[in-house]
Order: sequence, then C-alpha cells, then structure tokens
Amino acid sequence: MHERTLIRIAAALMLSAVQPACHRGALVSRPPNIVILVADDLGWKDVGFHGSEFRTPHIDRIANEGAELSRFYAMPVCSPTRVALLTGHHPIRYGLQRATIKLWTDLGIPPDVETLPEMLARAGYTRRGVFGKWHLGRSMRFHPQQQGFTSFVGHYGGAIDYFRHSRLDGLDWHHGYSLSDEEGYSTDLIGRHAARFIMDAPRDEPFLLYVPFNAIHTPNDVTSEDMDRNSGIEPETRHIKAAMVSAMDDEVGRILDALDERGFASDTLVLFFSDNGGVPPAGSSNAPLRGRKHSLYEGGIRVAAAARWPGGGISGGRFVEAPISVLDVYPTFLRLAGLNGRRGLASDGEDVTAILDGRQAERSEFEYFGYFNGRRVPGSSESSDRRRWELAAVFEGPWKLIRNGPNLDLATDPVADSNLELFRIEADPYETSDLASEHPDVVARLLARIVEFRRLKPDDAMPIPLAAPEGWSAPADWKVVPDPAGEGSGSGTRENDPTTN
Repeated sequence: MHERTLIRIAAALMLSAVQPACHRGALVSRPPNIVILVADDLGWKDVGFHGSEFRTPHIDRIANEGAELSRFYAMPVCSPTRVALLTGHHPIRYGLQRATIKLWTDLGIPPDVETLPEMLARAGYTRRGVFGKWHLGRSMRFHPQQQGFTSFVGHYGGAIDYFRHSRLDGLDWHHGYSLSDEEGYSTDLIGRHAARFIMDAPRDEPFLLYVPFNAIHTPNDVTSEDMDRNSGIEPETRHIKAAMVSAMDDEVGRILDALDERGFASDTLVLFFSDNGGVPPAGSSNAPLRGRKHSLYEGGIRVAAAARWPGGGISGGRFVEAPISVLDVYPTFLRLAGLNGRRGLASDGEDVTAILDGRQAERSEFEYFGYFNGRRVPGSSESSDRRRWELAAVFEGPWKLIRNGPNLDLATDPVADSNLELFRIEADPYETSDLASEHPDVVARLLARIVEFRRLKPDDAMPIPLAAPEGWSAPADWKVVPDPAGEGSGSGTRENDPTTN
C-alpha cells in the first residue's frame, strides 16, 4: 500500500468537464441513475439468496436480475462503512475507523473532503437524496445537506425507536434541517420517501438516491402484521428479525416498483449491501461464516450484497466471486458518471465496473484493511482496558491476517502480547485453519502492512470516547446544533488521545 498525499485545492478550481460514460465500447447517452440501499446489521444468512428461512423476494430480485456480490466487504461497524462509502477513503484517514460516531462527540466527514454526492453534482446529478440513518455527525457542518445531498429525511444517530423515532427519549426525525413529528414505522417511512423521490424525478437527468435503512438494527421493534406473516420461525429473536427484514424487503420492493413505473429500471444501477455483519444475540445469523458485527472475521465484514443495472450489463443473475470493498464504490461511480478525476486525495478503492458487468472475472490486486476495538489477549501483560486494544486485518492475494493486540499508537513491538491469525481465505472462507505458525514470512509481511496502514491516522484526530463523558446528558430533541467555536473541520485539533481513535 502506498500512502497518497492529500492535496487541498481551492473550491473554485474544477477538474475536467464531464465526459460521456462508456460501456463495452459504446457511448451511453447519460450516466445511470444510482440507487444505494444499505441495510443495518443484516446478517449473511438473513437474505433468501443465501438460503435463509427469511423471505426476501425483493432483495433477492436484485441478485436474481443482476449479480450477487459474494465477497463484498464493509467495515465491522456502521459509521466507518458510511465514511468509506461516501468518501472512497479509509476512515482511519479522518480518525473515524475504530468506532462508531458517538452522540456525545462532534465528529464527521471533514467538510473539505469531496463526498460522493458532491462529486456526482459535478457530473450533472442535480437531485441527490438521502432517506434514513445518517450516523455521520449532527453538527451543522456534518448535516447531509452540507455534505452534498439536496434532500434528507431521517435520523442523525443510530438505534432509534422505530415507532417514536426517538433516541434516549429525544426526538431524532428530521425533514431537511427541521425536526418532524411525522408518524409511522421508520422502515416504512424511509421506503415511502425514497419511492416518492423517484416518482418526482425528471426523465432527462440522472439522480442519486441513498437509502440507509435503520433496519434491522436494534431495538427489535416490529409490527404485529409482520410477525404474523413470519410465523413458525424460531427462536423468538429470529422470528422478530424475520419480521423486521420483511418490512425492509417490502420497502425495497416499493423502490424497485417506482423505478419500473417510471421506466427507469434499465437506466438505474441499484446497489444493495449491509453496513456490517449481523448480531446473533439479537436474532441475526451470519452462518456459515465465522464471527459477527464488531469482529474482523468474515461474519463481521463480508456482507450480503447484490447489484443490478440492466442497461449497463449488470444483469442475468450472475455470481461475482471477485472481492469488492465498500471503498470501491466511489471510484466506480466516478467512472460511471463520466468524470476522469476527483478533487483532493485519490480514492483508496478501485473502479470495479469491469468486474460488475462481467468483462473481468478476477482482480489483479485487492486491498482491504479492517480496524476496530480489540479485546485483551489471554495471558497478556497489557492492561485489560479495551481502549488500549485493537483489531486489525489485511488481505493480500489468497491471504488474510488478523491481529488482536495492543494499540499500535502505544506499542513498540506489534508482535508482543498480540494474537496473530493467518487464513488462506479463498480456500478456507470459514476461517477454520490458522496457518500463522506455518507461514511466518507471510505473517511478517502482512503485519508490516498493518503497521503502515495504521500510520494513516492523523496525529490531530479527535478521540472517540467509548462512553459518555461525566456530566453529559442527552438533549430533549436531536436537532441540528451550532458548530462549537474554534473546533475546525471535524478531523480535529484537540489534544490527541491515542487510545480512543
């Protein structure tokens, strides 16, 4: 991996003019509409196209009519995945990869970073809507409509009540910048607003629609109707998750139906994926993958995903085995939008258009780095304070290395007090055979790459405290708050605490 240099350029400076997008050598009249559907905490085994007992006919339709992305990698928790999606950068570059953005912090994507909707605005996407869970900051400068979107309905934080739209008893439901007392089950509302956005779209210009559902994240709020139509699924937590998935699948169907009704289906790239793996104690399943949300085993980061674009060659129910990362979404859409460059720092992912449309079966190189809070290794002399521990993972060719060890901002030796696991991931996707002792040379090489990756974290990154600071209390309403004086752009200038970034 080569660290790129961040280039700041004046806002008035524009890159090259939009060029026509191409596909299989033929000119496309205009870039495709883009619809991004993101589930929250959906398990690998929570969709029908992975053999689940859950019924997901509309989500399955995307895979059956398009392509199942069998090795799509997200981050192990939600905020980092959203940062990667909207910036094309490793979230660690902004100190935002190790944990979710907490309600008691003032963090988000720095305003000087060109986000996905801002990039697409340069390509003629004048309508750019987001409906659902934001979870990327709640200060004015981090608001979706300050980050490139032209419309927003949804909530700033995570884990809202599906019926009352509250978080810690404070209302967290917004239309644009304003609090809203709109009534309804949040999954249904998100789908309805997204479908309305499509129905109101003009025919002569492309649009971006980003739909980050809060489903199926806890709390496990569900309607009796959805429970009734999923009867027979056990245990009870699994029954509840099936009902929550059904509600989300209905809204995916509503969105697909709106595309059909407007005659947009052929000209629209629909991408569906989960922001991380599922949580089995809450009712999800990642079987047969090992691990869960919060882990860097496949069950935490390899997520259910599918894409469809009939007019662009993503069709026919293909099975895509090549690995794809959420980091690849930005540069792929950059290419499809007809732009030949982005502002500022180059993307950390790659354009995977040829993988998606079937012209290319494999990738010559795949780069993925995971990073999250770790747990104390048994027998270690290190403190058990989880802020002083971290998980990190890297892929290289057939190999995947996972390190659980002391925080590399503090450790002088990346091996000491660490647990290192090496898997030949294509041959052992369930991570049953640790080969670290048999291939010390591979371990050493990949561990060096993890150390290099960790150097991407800026020295001035704001800390993300895992617990609310003493004296903090939730506001009565989660409205947009004024920016605190003198706190800069969001990547932070506070005194650095290396144990919490």
